[in-house]
Formats: sequence, C-alpha cells, structure tokens
Amino acid sequence: MSVDLTPDTPPGTEPFLRFRPPRTPAWVAMYHSVADPSDDPYEITVAPERLAAQLRWMRRQGLRGVSMKYLLEACAQGREHNLVGLTFDDGYRDFVDHALPLLRLHDCTATVFVLPGRLDGENAWDPLGPRKPLLGADDIRHVADSGMEIASHGLTHVDLTTADDRLLRRELDGSRAALHDLTGREVQGFCYPYGHVDERVVAAVREAGYRYACAIAPGPLAGPLALPRVHIGQGDTAWRLHLKLRTNRLRRRVLGRSAVSG
Repeated sequence: MSVDLTPDTPPGTEPFLRFRPPRTPAWVAMYHSVADPSDDPYEITVAPERLAAQLRWMRRQGLRGVSMKYLLEACAQGREHNLVGLTFDDGYRDFVDHALPLLRLHDCTATVFVLPGRLDGENAWDPLGPRKPLLGADDIRHVADSGMEIASHGLTHVDLTTADDRLLRRELDGSRAALHDLTGREVQGFCYPYGHVDERVVAAVREAGYRYACAIAPGPLAGPLALPRVHIGQGDTAWRLHLKLRTNRLRRRVLGRSAVSG
C-alpha cells in the first residue's frame, strides 16, 4: 500500500485507516472569514488581531492547532493529546492575507474547506452582509503548498439535505475531483454547507469516497462522517475559550463513542 505523506503529515506516520475512540476528546474549532468583523450580521468573521490572540491562548494552554487530516491520523494512533483541529469554512480569500501568516507564525496547520465551483467568486449564498471574495485556483494551490489541508465544501455551497440525488452527487463527486485536479492531492475531507446533514447525505458522502466530514451539531449522526465542531467568533476572548474547551471536552465524548459504531 502506498503512503501519501503531505506537508501536514510528519515522517513515519500513515494515513488513518480506521477511526479509534480518542483517549482525550478532540476539540475542533470552526472559523470562517478573518477580516474586519464590524459589518457581519452572521457573526462568523474574526479580526486578524483576535485570531492572533486566540492562537496565542491555545499555545499558552499547551495546545497546537492542526488540520483535520492530521488530527484524525493522530486519534487513530493514540497521539492526539493537546491537539486542536482548526477548520476554516467557505474558502474566503482573506485566509491567505490574514489567517495563513498567523498560522505559520504559531506553528499551526488547518483545514480549509473550499468551493471549486466558485473560484474567484464571492459569498453569493449570504443574502445579508458584505460580499466577500473567495479563493481562486492559484490561491488554493498556494494554501496547499503552505502545508494546509484543502478539503471540499461542495461545489457551490448548496444545502445538500434539500438537493435531489443528481445535484447531491455533482456537489460531492464534482468538488472532490476538481480539487484533486487543482492540487494534485487526495481530497479526504468534506464539510456540510450550513452544517445541514441527514442520513441520506451522510451515506452519499461515504459513497463519494470521503474519509471524514465536518458538521456543526449533528446530534445522533455524530461520527467520522459527521464530526461536531465548536464555533469560534470575534467575542471569544480567553475566558470564553476556557469555558468552551472545558464544556466541549465533556460533550465531545460522543465523538469517540460514535466512532466505534461508525
């Protein structure tokens, strides 16, 4: 069996072949845009200065932010202690300008969920708030070459729970193939647009060949193909991060239990 070692995978490790219950519940942080948060009715934008403070806080706690691919490999091998999954949804171009330099400064990696059907486009799915540019093909390659994991958010940011079977397959298969062509790397991860997921969509994600998928609060569907995450926003200062870390370590035990049956 050939082993694909990306810049995010240290020498001597192998891609995870099965998902074992983590000894310490993994914490997965969900980010979106990193820019001026003053005009954001959805409260998903974090200022670069706030992201810098949050990453400093993580390092002071002895935590290191890593991509989902790296985190799940670590969980499978029982070495996930003090790792935090960092994810950035939607593939905003400000990731390159603001998030990437800070991640590299703090020796972190992350997973960026992008939309290959909207290259150099904008967040047209948001009816409110400002239009924000999305990553283009060169940007995505640059992010991948910088050691970050590129994963799929679908082609065009469609609520897959309302899509017919044909559109569902197009969003899943088409985005995975397009990203492989762009980066030359296997695309292992998926992120459900809007966080919406049901049993039919989970089954389609599995059939499309994804090894893991991120949701928000998937409830009884929680498992490797519907991983829960913690929203991190502009208001998350040190004391709120402490609270979220503590409460979600308890709540996230479902991740390990679900992995056994998933």
